[in-house]
Amino acid sequence: MKRTLVIGDIHGGLRALKQVLETANVTQKDTLIFLGDYVDGWSESPQVIDFLIGISQKQTCIFIRGNHDELLLDWLQSNRDNPMWKEHGGEATVLAYANVDEATKQNHIDFLKNLYNYYLDFSNRLFVHAGFTNLNGVTHEYFPKMFYWERTLWEMAVALDKSISIEDLSYPKRLKLYNEIYIGHTPVNKINKITPINCANVWNIDTGAAFLGPLSILDVDTKEYWQSDPLPLLYPNEKGRN
Repeated sequence: MKRTLVIGDIHGGLRALKQVLETANVTQKDTLIFLGDYVDGWSESPQVIDFLIGISQKQTCIFIRGNHDELLLDWLQSNRDNPMWKEHGGEATVLAYANVDEATKQNHIDFLKNLYNYYLDFSNRLFVHAGFTNLNGVTHEYFPKMFYWERTLWEMAVALDKSISIEDLSYPKRLKLYNEIYIGHTPVNKINKITPINCANVWNIDTGAAFLGPLSILDVDTKEYWQSDPLPLLYPNEKGRN
């Protein structure tokens, strides 16, 4: 049986990624959509990218660009010091790349350059790391960085009064454009949750793997989901982004 599975923010947690793929019984028939932020936090960011490159050679994978992936690409290409990036998980990534050879770094640069800003499937389901701002949708976005930096789409979905009908004139236009929207970027632990959360037509799959939560994978058709162990249990001698 072919499935379409969406995976939340990994943040260098290769052990969690391998565990959750095994828990979900992922096969080469499944299509995997990764929502970005593959790096920064736990100690295996280079290994995560190697793993993703490898799995993409065996089955259909769609890799969305996250803000942390863009920050890593900038550092790999320029070696510019970015204290703010380091403070938010980049320090572990810099340390992890200390033993990575130049050929592998170039492979990673190529991978990061070819990430998608978003993916829209044939069922009008949008997959994007953070969101978008243009009221006419992703193809009209003036500021592409918003695809992997903005938070207002999720904040709007969370705050939306459930009594407001989609036919109501006050219903947010951005939430009418797509049948479903899948995002990461803003961990659901900010609203005291640890599982994928649906608000309006937005599904947030970032269950806080960078911090104290698990990594999650969700079947977009059935909404069944699977989770790894919380990342601190898998990396007991590390702090992640905590």
